[in-house]
Amino acid sequence: MTSHLRVENLSKSFGSSRVLREVSFSVQPGRFLVLLGPSGSGKTTLLRCLAGIERADAGSIHLGDRLLAHGRTHLAPDRRDLAMVFQDYALWPHMSASANVGYALRRRRLAEREAHTRVDAVLDRVGLREHAAQYPHELSGGQQQRVALARALVAEPGLLLFDEPLSNLDADLRERLRVEISTLTRESGATVVYITHDQSEAFALADEIGVLEGGRLVQLGSPEDLYLRPSSPFVAQFTGLAGELTGHAAAASTDQGVSVRTGAGVVLAGSGDAVTAGTALRLLIRPAAVTLVDATELAAEAATGSLTGTVVDTAYRGRGYDHVLELPGGTQLTGVFDRLAHRRGTRVHVHLDPEGCFAFPEPHPSPLSAPAQSPEPVSTRI
Repeated sequence: MTSHLRVENLSKSFGSSRVLREVSFSVQPGRFLVLLGPSGSGKTTLLRCLAGIERADAGSIHLGDRLLAHGRTHLAPDRRDLAMVFQDYALWPHMSASANVGYALRRRRLAEREAHTRVDAVLDRVGLREHAAQYPHELSGGQQQRVALARALVAEPGLLLFDEPLSNLDADLRERLRVEISTLTRESGATVVYITHDQSEAFALADEIGVLEGGRLVQLGSPEDLYLRPSSPFVAQFTGLAGELTGHAAAASTDQGVSVRTGAGVVLAGSGDAVTAGTALRLLIRPAAVTLVDATELAAEAATGSLTGTVVDTAYRGRGYDHVLELPGGTQLTGVFDRLAHRRGTRVHVHLDPEGCFAFPEPHPSPLSAPAQSPEPVSTRI
């Protein structure tokens, strides 16, 4: 049974350290939400509050029409109609794969035959039917994580929680298991909350992404929204940049964006805030916004959005090459892709697509150098 998850003004502290700050969001039944943030952003604590492992200091959690947490109400994890997949698998070492999966059905009081049928079916779905009798120490890391996934799916919970389940696996296995998680959880129809610090993993899995910074939810939306319209420099940086420049507005911003005069040249960029001519700006550049060609193939006059740079490194990536470019003034752009290799030391023209360039006003420190305030919380419904 799928369930609507609602979290309102959730806060949590450990001693004097405030870890969650009035976090609010909702996830519609069957949707896949990824909470993305660096270490210390509060994402693990938030997941543990959803699971009932931690008790929030304030706020509420609803799953469907059931109140899970609010004030003195705090349902235990086994009463929340949820399952959790951990980073370290958390399998019983003395139980076989089949017994580990079947353990999740004990509270359901199913007939033994029905329980065996469901365990066999879910092990088959994750490709482990032939390993049902093996113990965790006899399985690879990827197989153990598949057992953990099967255990979460077999009881058909309304909510599935994932605590960075792929971080202990190698790159190739991580990608294969990511596809399995995406497919199997959507087939199950469960509502999913998944935490990670890996932006590529978040973009590949999510229907919606929430970005956490310092215990606050600072942006929540579709992967496309976060990539094309980051709400802050932090969100833009954490979801992938080639580099950044500083400069000032050559003219007042318009609906088409703002022209930013930098030490490397003039660049047209999007701007969420209206800015006036001369405003100091921070220009953030996505890797996908950068294309390059040999400078000798272009006219001498560089148009707006075209800069001149020098290739300082080239790395083969199978489908083509990633380059590191140095612009006038010493700023570097990394992860610049081209199907052809440009040799180190080659001068190139760099064209910047305005859709992948974001201009944010530089903060003005007060005369007293007051500390920067934490970002305001975001309350958004999915």
